[in-house]
Order: sequence, then structure tokens, then C-alpha cells
Amino acid sequence: MKKHDFSKLGYSTRILHAGHKVDPTTGSHTMPIYQTSTFVFEDADQGAARFGGTDPGYKYSRLGNPNTDALAEKIAALENAEAGLCFGSGMAAISTVMFHLVKTGDHVVAADALYGATFALFEKTLKGKYGVEIDWVDTSDVEKVKAAIKPNTRVIYLETPANPTLKMADIAAISELTQGTDIKVVVDNTFMSPYFQRPIDLGAHVSIHSATKYIGGHGDVVGGIAVGYADIFKPLFADLKEIGPIMGPFDAFLLNRGVRTLALRMEKHNENALKVAEFLEGHPEVTAVYYPGLKSHPQHELAKRQMSGFGGTLSFEVKSFEKGKTLMNSVKLMHLAVSLGDVHTLIQHPASMTHAIMPKAEREASGVTDGLIRLSVGIEDVEDIIADLDQALRA
Repeated sequence: MKKHDFSKLGYSTRILHAGHKVDPTTGSHTMPIYQTSTFVFEDADQGAARFGGTDPGYKYSRLGNPNTDALAEKIAALENAEAGLCFGSGMAAISTVMFHLVKTGDHVVAADALYGATFALFEKTLKGKYGVEIDWVDTSDVEKVKAAIKPNTRVIYLETPANPTLKMADIAAISELTQGTDIKVVVDNTFMSPYFQRPIDLGAHVSIHSATKYIGGHGDVVGGIAVGYADIFKPLFADLKEIGPIMGPFDAFLLNRGVRTLALRMEKHNENALKVAEFLEGHPEVTAVYYPGLKSHPQHELAKRQMSGFGGTLSFEVKSFEKGKTLMNSVKLMHLAVSLGDVHTLIQHPASMTHAIMPKAEREASGVTDGLIRLSVGIEDVEDIIADLDQALRA
């Protein structure tokens, strides 16, 4: 087997070994933290060669660092992508990718259900400041996506499953629409992680992660990762160097450590979330549950076809904001906090928290109602999670 032929390895093995580097100086089994801003050259010729591109060695951490490179290599291998880059946050990854792919006068077909900060980036910055046309489309309907494409369309932007409604888009069918065009399909894959969904295999050009979530998994680091085709990522690296939204070496070290248990954590998240969703579906205080693992989810069959699991995050509706507020103030075990993908169970109210930046009309049109609660199900004993939810719902 070739040293880096990860395609022939099992997925859990790939998670551990892709991008793993033994320290060449000390032989350290764990990759050290290369906590340095700059790198020393052997002589002036080597410095010139590195900046000239004929020597691939490191020169300055904004331009590359062993820790971030190892992490990018690992996630690219897990997504079956040709290349990857690390960023200081998920939003840094999204914004840098979009700034690279579109310019004034270009058109973007964007999912009408997106994370609040992504909505703001598209609406206020890309559209409001830079003159990029944005059409908000129900991307769960492939025909609506097809109808929205224009001659100047450059990106179809998907979040699937969507945050926080869990609405899905058929990545393969939508990617098929771009064959023979210059349109790029960009997918926010944060909710599923590479373990349960691999957009590049389904025809997408770029897959983005808020690595803060499931890739890190422990709620102790912020970061973003994008992976995809080399012809996109070589020039994208130039933008990363110039704009500068880099990931630090210590953050990359934490993410490299956290991702090692991705398979174990995702299986437990998935197992717990399905049981919690089934419990909520039968609870008298809950009016609706959104989780693609439920047979009642309108895109359950797509979820089974497109993903190998259903993830650890779900949303549900209660009768009013006041009921939801009482619920959140009554939980004892889980944490009232934004973010997701943590080993701890996190509960929050999207309309007043993560999606408060969206105007009320657009927020409600995307499915984020005042009674919607988002639950990132952790890896605690599921009976304890359910008991805490039950007592809080009855409060």
C-alpha cells in the first residue's frame, strides 16, 4: 500500500492516519504544536527559493504552517477532495470562498434557509456592498433551483441539512444542473461532518465546515475548513494569503486532536439524536419535530440516499416563544448555549439568538419561527437527556 493511499483504508482508519505526521526531528508520535510566526532559512538562497516557489518549505505562518496543513490534508482525504484550506472560523471559510468565486454583477442562487451570519454575509456584504445578485430559493426543490439559474450565475450555495430547520437539498441532482457551465456548487456540510456526508462525491465543487462543531467536537476551539477541487483551491490560497483569515497552529492542533474521535462521537450523536427525536415526536407539548432520521421527515428518503447517518442536531416546535423560554430556563442537565456538535447537549432559541440578525419576515419564511427550538444532542446517556427535556417541557 502506498504511504498516502487512504482510499483503500476503512473510514475510521482514514480519520486517524490521513494527514498524521511523525515529528522528523524528535520522532514524536504526536505532531508538535509549531507555535511560530516565522521559519528560519538555512541560507539566503533557500529563502529566495521558498518565496520564489521552487522550494515548498515553510516561510511564514500566514502562508502555511505544519499544523494547519496536516488538518487540511486530513479533512480533504475524509471528503475525497483534492485540496483543502484552514481558516480562523467557519464564517472566514465561507466569506473567503465566496469572495473568490463571485464579483460585482455575478449571481448567486442561495438556499432560503441558512445560518443567520451566512444570510447576513450574502445580503449585507455580497449584495449590499459589492453588487452581487442574490436569489433566495427553496433548494429542496430541484426545479426551483433550475428555474433560478441565470446566464450570470456563478454559485449555487447550499446548506444541507439546513441550520436550524434541517431542510435538505439533493446535492447530486443540483450539481448535475451545473454540468458544462462555470457554476460552482458550494455546500456547508457542518451539520453532517465528513463522516455522514461527502458533498464532493455527490458532485459539489466545494465543501465547507465550521470545524468548531463536529470536527473539533469538544467546544474548545473555533475554526473553519474548506475542501474541494485543486483548480479552485490553488488560486483560493492566494486569496487566503492576501485577506489573511488564517487558523492558528494551536487551534489546528486542537482540531487535529478532536477529529481523531469523529467516528465514535458521530455514531453516538446520531444514536442519541434519533431517540430524542422519537421521544419529542410523541410529547404533548411539542407540535413538530425536524430531524431527517424520522420517517415523518418529508425528505427522509433523500437523507437515507445522500447520507450514511442523520447527525446529532434537531429542531422542534413548541406552542409559543414564552413556552420555549420556560423550557430553556428549566433545563438542568443540558446547557443553554449556541453552537452545536459539542459532546455536551446544547439547547438554544434560533429566532432570538443565532438567527436574530435576520429580518423577521425572512426568518419566518425560512422556517425559523418564534416557537422553534434547536437541540444539539450530546453524547451523554440518552435517558438523562430525555428526562431533562421531559421535566423542562412540563415546567
